[in-house]
Amino acid sequence: MDAAADGGGALRPVVLDAMGGDHGPAVTVPGALAAHREHGVPVVLAGRADEVEHELRRHGGAGEVEVLHADEVVPMAERGAGAAARRKSSLMIGCEAARRRGGSFVSAGSTGAVVTCAVRAFARREGVLRPALAVALPTVTGSTVLVDAGGTSDPTPEMLAQFALLGTAYARNVLGVRDPSVGLLSIGAEPGKGNRLARGAARLLPDLPVRLHGNVEGHDVLAGTVDVVVTDGFTGNVVLKNIEGCVRSTLDMVARAGIAPPARLAEVARLYTADTHGGAALLGLTGTVVVAHGSSGPTAIARACAVAAELGEADEPLPVVGRASVGPVA
Repeated sequence: MDAAADGGGALRPVVLDAMGGDHGPAVTVPGALAAHREHGVPVVLAGRADEVEHELRRHGGAGEVEVLHADEVVPMAERGAGAAARRKSSLMIGCEAARRRGGSFVSAGSTGAVVTCAVRAFARREGVLRPALAVALPTVTGSTVLVDAGGTSDPTPEMLAQFALLGTAYARNVLGVRDPSVGLLSIGAEPGKGNRLARGAARLLPDLPVRLHGNVEGHDVLAGTVDVVVTDGFTGNVVLKNIEGCVRSTLDMVARAGIAPPARLAEVARLYTADTHGGAALLGLTGTVVVAHGSSGPTAIARACAVAAELGEADEPLPVVGRASVGPVA
């Protein structure tokens, strides 16, 4: 559904980090214009005004969207406290503007930097220990939410258990899954398999209000075995990029073998590109944040803005998670 499809009044703004990503305004500006023109998204661009306005003129969009000037740019290699310290960056100014205006924020910048700045600007929801990135992956039966896809690389078992709550709420309230099933990614489906982190989370999950399937393996992610796959951000990001690469490579081999029509293969490939899913939703904050792929093109940026607008208009896409709901591992 397009962001403006329901016609229910003015949409909340989507603030886009115009300097983020591998290509900056050359990509983010036409992406913002496409989101505005094609999806009706009220985009605000945060970045160096001269560079942003130059690109707006080049694409025939001068004065079409609002521009917030930001002096600094957070490099793609930057992360953590270093990013949050750049108070005049497009990342921090954009996050703070989205919070003040009750809107959503989108960036294709460094994931670590975006997460840090978003937490600083929006703050975590009540009881949430760490935020997590959620990506809805197409499967043979529909879609599966992968969480965490890169937000928190070294979580504790308690954090991992909370990711199950966040992913369940996302699947239910955003994707419309009535009673989502949850699987814990491990090296074997049998109980007790996995590293210390997975085993610790496995001891906590049965006490939570989720429909627990148990352990799942890597081959289950796209098989539709469960609605929510829970893992740490390091593993989840590797899984996500491995899926993207495997899909491309496999379809290339099928195309060379002449097994299926190229047009049909292209349709399948598009299901797993940023042009289709736009980006990952950062769950667990008081506001809506979407992290786009660093190499996103204009189409992917436009889709990320549309996704952010849709999530921002959702009634209650994320839960309040009480700390008492996830006790410490014995």
